[in-house]
Amino acid sequence: MQALGERVLQAQPFSRFLGARLDRFVEGEAQLSLALKPEFLQQHGRPHGGVLSYLADNALTFAGGSLYGDGLTLEFKINYVKAAKGDTLVARARVESAGRQAAVCRCDLFSVADDGAETLCAVAQGTIMAPAA
Repeated sequence: MQALGERVLQAQPFSRFLGARLDRFVEGEAQLSLALKPEFLQQHGRPHGGVLSYLADNALTFAGGSLYGDGLTLEFKINYVKAAKGDTLVARARVESAGRQAAVCRCDLFSVADDGAETLCAVAQGTIMAPAA
């Protein structure tokens, strides 16, 4: 399943542009990470909310899409909990409930410090649908 996920990620020009990595991809779960670059920061030196949103959306879609062979985001929301610090962002998503055509998924986003310490910085939830046949 990991190889399939890698192919999907590589087929996303925006993900390649950002340098996103798919660290884990199994049925019902996905973990993506992103090394932070200066271009990803806002005026206070923290990762821009759009960067966190991208990572959450993609992790949610991978987790839900793992049940359907592919997936599309129907909707999602994100709550920023704490300002992200560190050099890397990690998004861990999992399916919470699934039906024949859609899955509700949750994603926890962490900022990772140089020493490996993780801080929860955002929580997201979304509905991922199976693509139309």
